[in-house]
Amino acid sequence: MTVVSCSIDERYVNPLFEVFDGGDFVLTSYRDVEDSLTTMQIFLPCAEDAPRAAAALVEAGKIVGVDLSPATGFMPDEDWKLSYRKHFKTEVISPRLVVRPPWEEYAPSPGQKVLTLDPGIAFGTGQHPTTRACLEYIDRLAVERPGRTFLDVGCGSGILAIAAALEGFRGVRGFDIDPDAVRNANENAAANGLDIRFSRGDLSNLSATAPMKNIDGGPVADVVAANVLGPILVRFAREIASTVAPGGMLIVSGILDELYPEVRDAYAALGFAEESNRLIGEWRTGLLFTRA
Repeated sequence: MTVVSCSIDERYVNPLFEVFDGGDFVLTSYRDVEDSLTTMQIFLPCAEDAPRAAAALVEAGKIVGVDLSPATGFMPDEDWKLSYRKHFKTEVISPRLVVRPPWEEYAPSPGQKVLTLDPGIAFGTGQHPTTRACLEYIDRLAVERPGRTFLDVGCGSGILAIAAALEGFRGVRGFDIDPDAVRNANENAAANGLDIRFSRGDLSNLSATAPMKNIDGGPVADVVAANVLGPILVRFAREIASTVAPGGMLIVSGILDELYPEVRDAYAALGFAEESNRLIGEWRTGLLFTRA
C-alpha cells in the first residue's frame, strides 16, 4: 500500500477535509496524543497515483492557506490495517451515549446507546472537538427536548444524525454536498439498524434538497446541527436559519475560536440568541435558539 502523507497544525484539519478534491482519493487523518501535529494521509493501492494525490493535497493546502510538502512512502497491507484502526477507540460521550468502532467490543450500561461507526471514509468520528461538542449537545437535548425532529446539515459520516436517532429524536434526516459522504452516512445508519433519510443537498439551493420536509410536512426541524466551517456558517446563515422551526435549537460548530463572535452575530441578526457555548481545543461550538 502506497501512502502520501504530511503533517499539519490541527486548525487546518477540518478546512482541509472541506476543500480537498482528489476525485477517488480518500483523505484521512490521525493525531497521536503525544504529537502536536495531525498527520493527513491518502492510501493508494497503485503507486502510480501518488503524484496526483500529492498534487491534490498541495492544492487543498493552498486554498486553506498552508504550504504542504507531502511525502510518499510504502506500508505493507497488514500494517496499514493496524495503523488505520489503532487511532480510533471507543469514545464514551456520556452515560447515555458511546461511539464504538466495529472492531472493538463494548458492554453498554443499562440505558446506554452504542453508536457503531467505521470512521475511515467521511469526516466525523466523535474524536474531533467539533464532533464531540455536537454529540454532547445532542445528548443533552435528547433529555431536555425528547421526541423532537432533527436535521443534520453537512452530515459527513452521519454520526450526528445517527446519535440523534439512537437517543430518541424523530424524523431524523441529513444532507451533504458530497455524494460519497451521503453513501457512507447511509451505510453507517444501516449498520446501526436505523432508517435515516440522508440525501445529497446544497445550501445554495435548499429548495432542491431532498430532506427539506420533515415528517409533519413542514420545511424545518426542531433541532438542527450544522457542523461545517465558520465561513460557511456565516455565508449561508440565512439558509441555515430557515431550517430551524420557531422555538427550535441550532447547534453551530466547525468554528475556530477567533471566528465564533462573527458566527454568533450573523445568527443574532436573524433572531437567534445564544443559549451556551463550549470550547474544546481551538474549536468553539454554540447552541443557539430562536423564539417561537
